Amino acid sequence: MTNLKTLLAGAALGLVAASAAIADGYVGIAMPTKSSARWISDGNSMVEQFEAAGYKTDLQYAEDDIPNQLAQIENMIVKGVDALVIAAIDGTTLSNALENANAAGIKVIAYDRLIRDSAHVDYYATFDNFKVGVQQATSLVNGLKERFGDGPYNVELFGGSPDDNNAYFFYDGAMSVLQPLIDSGDVVIVSGQMGMDTVGTLRWDGAVAQARMDNLLSAHYTDKPVHGVLSPYDGLSIGILSSLKGVGYGSGDQQMPIVSGQDAEVPSVKSILAGEQYSTVFKDTRELARVTVGMVDAVLEGGEPEINDTSTYDNGVKVVPSYLLEPVSVDASNWEEILIGSGYYTADQVQ
Repeated sequence: MTNLKTLLAGAALGLVAASAAIADGYVGIAMPTKSSARWISDGNSMVEQFEAAGYKTDLQYAEDDIPNQLAQIENMIVKGVDALVIAAIDGTTLSNALENANAAGIKVIAYDRLIRDSAHVDYYATFDNFKVGVQQATSLVNGLKERFGDGPYNVELFGGSPDDNNAYFFYDGAMSVLQPLIDSGDVVIVSGQMGMDTVGTLRWDGAVAQARMDNLLSAHYTDKPVHGVLSPYDGLSIGILSSLKGVGYGSGDQQMPIVSGQDAEVPSVKSILAGEQYSTVFKDTRELARVTVGMVDAVLEGGEPEINDTSTYDNGVKVVPSYLLEPVSVDASNWEEILIGSGYYTADQVQ
């Protein structure tokens, strides 16, 4: 009996020690840039939640410099992290680094952006990116009807960065709504510019979007109004709006076109309240961080994390098991309920 008690006590101590080892785990977090408030929020949310769960973290931002991100990830591997959480700048450039991570027994979670061309991506945590595009285009169409009555509507299309796998899901989701309207003549792409190879915006750069909008306006809209612009991200939307305001939209008798967005960044929320940007898509980074922490917890304990998609995200080598969160379309009618009511922002931050 005494021996059994001793064995049980020893086993219990072993379980406590194993649990403590997991709780004392070390997680490397590689984020793309601080130029977007969204990524700052992601990083902060993950550090807060990982550390609350007992993990040590190493959070690095690469400022959209691919060699810098590669060096940061390699450094994390050398430091001996137990897991890597990576929001890739270019999802096709990490194969060698992930080979090294795999050789070191390090688990890899792709965060928000799919890492392509590698077998060594264990799981993917993101939002339903096709649905984001559907929501953007649906809001655009609703706004066009609300502001301009019956069509046809003159619309221009902007895509995200061609090196970000998500950009294609956003665009395809949006086109699932817009293409039938283009085919029927209710939506007219006046410039004729369509397809990610034409409308993509490298590195999600707002200045590049603004310059392209300037060119579109001078080349195609000297004698007709633009009614709407599909924008996949708030940082692009602000640049597009600057271009539109620069030629008089939003003043006098020139109504502001309907402009979509994504990420509910503070400047765009303020723009919505000012009657400029029409809508955005809110992705609660606190929830994405929570899912990611749960994934890391599960894989480091040798278990299986919760996933809800095993078919959508083929990275060219494997289908990466994923957890998709729900995005929420936000406009002037519901911003307070969604953004303030959830505690994501305070009223003072956006007014």
